[in-house]
Amino acid sequence: MTFDVYFDVLSRTADPDEWEAALAGIVEQAQRAEPAEVQTALERLVQGMRAMPFFFAQDLAQVIGAVAGLGTDPLVVLPVLVERATEVLESAALFAGLCEADLGEIPDLTDESTAREALARFTELARRRSLDAHEAELLMQAWMSADQLVQPLLVLCQRADARAALPGRERLAAAIEPVRERLGTPSWLAGLLEVLDDEPLIVLDRGFAGTGRGYRVTIGGIADNFQLHTLLAAALISSPADGRADETLLPGRPPTEIEIAAASTGDPAPEGGITGSWNMIDANGDWIWNEGKPAYIPHHDGVRVIVLDAAPYERSWNAGRVYPLMLPALHVDGPLTPQEAAALLSQVKPASR
Repeated sequence: MTFDVYFDVLSRTADPDEWEAALAGIVEQAQRAEPAEVQTALERLVQGMRAMPFFFAQDLAQVIGAVAGLGTDPLVVLPVLVERATEVLESAALFAGLCEADLGEIPDLTDESTAREALARFTELARRRSLDAHEAELLMQAWMSADQLVQPLLVLCQRADARAALPGRERLAAAIEPVRERLGTPSWLAGLLEVLDDEPLIVLDRGFAGTGRGYRVTIGGIADNFQLHTLLAAALISSPADGRADETLLPGRPPTEIEIAAASTGDPAPEGGITGSWNMIDANGDWIWNEGKPAYIPHHDGVRVIVLDAAPYERSWNAGRVYPLMLPALHVDGPLTPQEAAALLSQVKPASR
């Protein structure tokens, strides 16, 4: 079998079983084909997906997500995936808004026993809103297809190069917001759109080890401050007991290798969890909560600043990272001079609590 055979089936069949078999055949063929062949098939899938109704586009999106990494350039799929994801989210938000405004709830379209009644209710609602039957059907399709259509972007955006090349970011982010709390996959994608890459930080030791030292750090691919907490501790704490004595770093208990792996490339949820090292404070004196994101840390004179204080109580958490495929980066670019660190510490505010 060749890709051409499967694409021929997709172009002419109206049989759901044949459609699904052809899509599965493309995935299987891609696993044994040369990357250049896969790339050509990817480009055909992308073109086919561009104008398809949401119900069919979601199937092609899943195939694209499954085989993108087997071609020569997975980023070629980004424009159409972003375009269709944005369209489906905007339509899904319109569907949800209409239903909640006129029906008081979003009907369950996945339950076969109630879907027909829900369809009739929404069709009548759409008629009252001057939407024709086709427009009403597309809105319902959007609501039912949004998670599947967005999912391939969720996978691809765990790559730093995909995040850097992502087109239409602002419109996509705006389309996510109305459905962020209503649908599952878009909320996870929203988190990836907030990830910082090649972002400089300044880290100051105030009350953790009391050294007054400061460091320039660059981060990328870090989803939340739980992960940042662990990776910073791994980079900045040096322990003679572990054979990692470095007088330029901070004395203390560094994270274990298992904890570091959980925050980077290992099992994200190790037995026993992960233990915190310090309290992180911003330049305004506010706590930097682990539940937050690096993007929420405020700037001070153009750079985000983290002040390390002693932990007021022991903290632990279960998972080291949120996105298992996203490779984090944290590099200590070098220490501040004692004068630079002292000057900055004199400018930051005491912890507010």
